[in-house]
Amino acid sequence: MANAISANRAELIAIANSVASEKMIDKAIVIEAMEDAIQRAARARYGAENDIRAKLDPESGDLRLWRVVEVVELVEDYFKQVDLKQGQKLKKDAVIGDFIVDPLPAIDLGRIDAQSAKQVIFQKVRDAERERQHEEYKDRVGEIITGVVKSVEFGHVVVNLGRAEGVIRRDQQIPREVVRVGDRIRSVVLNVRRENRGPQIFLSRAHPEFMKKLFAQEVPEIYDGVITIMAAARDPGSRAKIGVISRDGSIDPVGACVGMKGSRVQAVVQEMQGEKIDIIPWSEDTATFVVNALQPAQVARVVIDEEEERIEVVVPDDQLSLAIGRRGQNVRLASQLTGKAIDIMTEADASEKRQKEFVTRSELFQNELDVDETLSQLLVAEGFGELEEVAYVEIDELAAIEGFDDELAGELQNRALEALERREQAAREERTNLGVEDALADIPHLTETMLVTLGKAGIKTLDDLADLATDELVQKKRVDQRRRKTDSNSDDKGGILAAYGLSDEQGNEIIMAARAHWFEEEA
Repeated sequence: MANAISANRAELIAIANSVASEKMIDKAIVIEAMEDAIQRAARARYGAENDIRAKLDPESGDLRLWRVVEVVELVEDYFKQVDLKQGQKLKKDAVIGDFIVDPLPAIDLGRIDAQSAKQVIFQKVRDAERERQHEEYKDRVGEIITGVVKSVEFGHVVVNLGRAEGVIRRDQQIPREVVRVGDRIRSVVLNVRRENRGPQIFLSRAHPEFMKKLFAQEVPEIYDGVITIMAAARDPGSRAKIGVISRDGSIDPVGACVGMKGSRVQAVVQEMQGEKIDIIPWSEDTATFVVNALQPAQVARVVIDEEEERIEVVVPDDQLSLAIGRRGQNVRLASQLTGKAIDIMTEADASEKRQKEFVTRSELFQNELDVDETLSQLLVAEGFGELEEVAYVEIDELAAIEGFDDELAGELQNRALEALERREQAAREERTNLGVEDALADIPHLTETMLVTLGKAGIKTLDDLADLATDELVQKKRVDQRRRKTDSNSDDKGGILAAYGLSDEQGNEIIMAARAHWFEEEA
């Protein structure tokens, strides 16, 4: 009998060692799972209401089983509590409040109990294995990993990574790439998420990070940090652009990435199924970087609108199609690379646009300042475009214009102030007619014109304004890079006051000022 027990114990420890080694998890987790399974079987035998504990020695395999009871004055739970008299039978010096360990005889697991115990152990081990996989791969996000294609399901590629499985979703694959079961495949770890069915490892071959990591493997200077990829943009399977910079003035970043006779870049191109790659010198100067990013097209002029985060690029007529690229590919990639919307126009288009702006501004000054055409055109030619610029500029700057003097400059400023006041008054009346509360006029940063815009959007009370989120109020419109203009049919039309150029900080101040009365009422 003793030999049988010994063999049983040895078998338990052997199983624990085997499972821990095979699943690459801590042996203590397997032992804990076994203890949990034995506890459940014992509760099924002695009664689930009992507080039964089990302890398995990880070295010898000795199993101890006991019941825990509490010594109380008045017994309410006869399974977990005993009175003082009963307690002292179990432990001579027992007092009220003690927890007593009551040893139980070892049990033989029946077929049903053994099956139940097996399920518990499997579940615990599976949970531990999932946790190990998550811990192992969550810190490898951004790394290139090699695996073997296990299956292709509904267009998604399942990859065997050795100790785990990853998936390359259809939108993260290189278009038209043929993948077969058994192929070795490289991809970048995009994300690792905990889910009910275990950790999900999402891989990608279409993400710009995949290209950047491939270059790091092929170009030692990038791996060593001498050359840095500052920006990357891809049209997977077709074309890509990367912006590189060297920390060492003696090393050409573009040449290093291209390699001798193009060997380095060709290795990356081959892995990316022939995707053409433009390697561009990165520059802190946005205009210079935009010119480089639009290669091979030649650029005549770059105008940057910091507020709108847009860039207007003027190119010669014969360079327009090259700058835009097939189906807008070149300008789209350049826009992704710079992080700004890019408008491409020819010299003729730019000239026509400037002419229209000149006429519009001249007419504005003629009508609002009651001056003749020559004077209004002179103001526009000197760079004035808005009434506010005339009203609030230093008077010396106006007087310095050829043909102007202090008297004329002062008169123009007074007329500009009067025109602004007329605008404000008209907006105030329109705002009142819309039913917008006067209380909103006291909110910082809001002008009467803005209040009219709010009123037209149905925001008429402090509560209406307070209920908005900052992005609903001031978020700028997104731009459809393919069309290089704002899509009026898009669902994302920006915040209500997007056209006024308010910052997120100003938006927050407006919202918090509108909510101030809530806190006053609570106080």
